[in-house]
Parts: sequence; C-alpha cells; structure tokens
Amino acid sequence: MSGVSVTERLGRFISETCWADIPPGIRREAPRALLNHVGCALGVAHDPAVTSALAVMRRLSGPPVATVFGQGVRLDPLSAAFVNCIAGNLLDYDDTHLATVVHPAAPVAPVALALGEARGLSGMAVLHALLLGMEVECRIGLGVSPGHYDRGWHITSTCGVFGAAAAAAKLLGLDAERCGHALGLAASQSAGIVENLPSAGKNASMGNAARNGLLAALLTEAGWQAAPAAIEGKLGWARAMGDVPDCEAMAGALGERWEVARITYKPYAAGIVFHAVIEAALALDVAPDDVAGLLVEGDALLLARGDREVRTERDARVSIHHAAALGIVRRRAGVADFEMPAVEDPALSAFRARVQARCDPALPRGAARLTATLRDGTCHSRLVIHPSGSQANPMSDTALDDKFRENLRIAGIPERADGMIAALRGLEGAANLDGMGTLLI
Repeated sequence: MSGVSVTERLGRFISETCWADIPPGIRREAPRALLNHVGCALGVAHDPAVTSALAVMRRLSGPPVATVFGQGVRLDPLSAAFVNCIAGNLLDYDDTHLATVVHPAAPVAPVALALGEARGLSGMAVLHALLLGMEVECRIGLGVSPGHYDRGWHITSTCGVFGAAAAAAKLLGLDAERCGHALGLAASQSAGIVENLPSAGKNASMGNAARNGLLAALLTEAGWQAAPAAIEGKLGWARAMGDVPDCEAMAGALGERWEVARITYKPYAAGIVFHAVIEAALALDVAPDDVAGLLVEGDALLLARGDREVRTERDARVSIHHAAALGIVRRRAGVADFEMPAVEDPALSAFRARVQARCDPALPRGAARLTATLRDGTCHSRLVIHPSGSQANPMSDTALDDKFRENLRIAGIPERADGMIAALRGLEGAANLDGMGTLLI
C-alpha cells in the first residue's frame, strides 16, 4: 500500500474488519479485557478521585443514557466515559501491553460501553469495537516507542485517544475515510505527561483520552475532517511527539499480526514492571531483620519508573523499594498493601531504606533480579523473568474471575460478582446492553 497514509490504512482496517474474520483466540481477549477493566473500576468506585470526578461531570452532563460503574447514576456518554476511564486505571491494576506499556482497555472500554448503551447496540458490536480500538491504540504506541515515552509523554493517555476514537468510529458505522478522519481529529486531542503520573494529572489525561476519542468520532459523524497524514505526516502527531515513526509497526500486516494477543493482566495493583520485583522478593524467603541490604536489578524502564521516594499511595504503586519491601516484610502484595497505611507502616518504611536499585541492560523488560545481603555476610539471589500475569505466564480465566470477585469484595458488593461475570463473559450473545447497564449501575 505504498503512498497510502497510516491514518488511511488504519481507517480502512477499522471500517472493513468483520468480527467473524477475527481468529477465535483473538476474539477471546475482548471479554477478558472487559471483565478485567470493569472489575478494576468497581473496586475503586468509592475512591475520592472517582467520586469527585463524578461530581464535576454530573453538573455538566447531558441526557443520562450511559452507566457510571457502581455509582447508581447515568450520565451522557462523554461524561460517563471520562469517569469510568479514571476508575479503571486508577490503581494501575488494569491490563498492559508490555512492548509499549500501554494500558489498552482503560480509554477504550468505557467508550465502547457508553456508546453501545446509548445507541442500543449489540454486545457483539461492543466487543468488536473494543478489540479494534485496543489494537489501534497499541499499534500507534508501538510506532513511536520508546522515544515517545522517554520524552515524557504518558503513552496510555496519548495513544488511548486513538483507541477510543477507533472504537467509537466502528460503533457509529463510519466508512473507511471517516474512520481515518476520526483518528486524525484524535491526533489533535492527544495529551498526558509522565511527570504527572504520581498525581491527579494522570487521572485527567486518562479521562480525556476516553472522552476526546469519543468526541473525535462524533465530530466526524457530524462531517468534520482531518489531514490525511495527521498521525505520521511531516508535521503530524508522531513526529511532533517523538522520533521518526515506524509506520509498518503502526499499520503493517493489519488483521494478520495482532498486538492484542500480547495484552497481559495483573495479579498485583502496581506497575507491571514491578511484578517481577514482588515475586523475586517472595521467592527469597528471608527474614526481614536478617537483611542488611537488598539490591534490585532490572532494565532501564524499571529504574526510570521505580527508583523513587515513597510518599503517597501513587508512589507505592510504582516503587521498586515498596514492591521489594512487601515481598520480604509482608509476604503479600494485595490492593491494600499499596495504600497509605502501608506507605506509613514503620516496618515497610525501614526496609525500603535498605533497598538499592541498579540497571542491568542485559535483563529483558519486565524481569528483575534481587540479591539480599544478610547480616552474617551471606548473599541470596533470585531472578524472575516471567512473573505471574506476563505473556509467557498468563492469567487464566479462573484467575481473572477470582480477581474480579476480590475487586467486588473491596467494593462491598461481593454478592453481585457471579451475575456480572456471567453477563460480561456472555456479552457476545446479548442483543443490547440494557441488562449489562442494570448490573453495572
């Protein structure tokens, strides 16, 4: 397709891809991703970050036609997508595409569900749009990695807007040309910075990724257009926000090579690169008081993200020192172990001070080596290459269901878990989302 822009190629892919043509193993990831996203969002439904976002958007909302998860209210689709995206991503407990470090479902699933509910669309249509949106989001992220993230752009926010636009364009039934225009309009609404990750700034850019992507598709439906090469053009999004883009990574072998096949799910509510740190610490099995010092080694991303002082729960979720301390001191790493009481726990704080981090460029992304030097001078080391939930060691459907149930236990609604799991896993056969909206509200 020489001479055809990335934007146009992706637009054709969104418009022309049929659900039945997608391999069953790839289609399977859509309900898995949706189940994981909804569970993560419901688990934090009462968090002040979510309820305050809801309070703001409620005052601005149009007709209430889209469910806000676990809140007992509906808003307009733009507002519901904004709040639900924030909730799904809040704890860094959501899915991850490790090659880009994109969290694919968070900006896309809220848009697919809100638009599907508002327009009376089928469960199959929603799952199809979710899958295509996540694929487009990961593809665009892959085309600008790693330079995009290294410059300080928060890639889930900046690329999530494309995934949201793609999903919405598919659900709106836009043709190939207009799907491309939706992506082009999304390019002008892409934002989010790494510096803000330990703050509510991340919540704002995440919510906007979902809302702005949906807005881009709705404006396209109303006749708006964008430049044909808005993504990869000389003065386009990719070159403005990174290095020379890899156009084949973005739009090569569409429908043959699926990036959604590489999506992983988290057993711990922390950044994915810290999972190996946790499991290596658990594997060491040494008494905390016997440890004089602990060295954590990993790749450059692990060090860049996690070699930080821990002052808040947001810091804890992306901290090498906290992840290691949990494995050694508490022998667990549940959701509560990353919250403020754990941050302020004197035993964890004292152990964090004994942790040092060092880059080992020979280790692959997502791996970690821990070496404990004991007070008697002996050393004990553990290496974890493929932690639980990784692509090589994936979470089973049963494990995802158990995670969903635990999130609903945290939310105080454990009795609703089985019905929700059945509805989400059976969504492909649903004529509309009426029943789903009733369950999720």
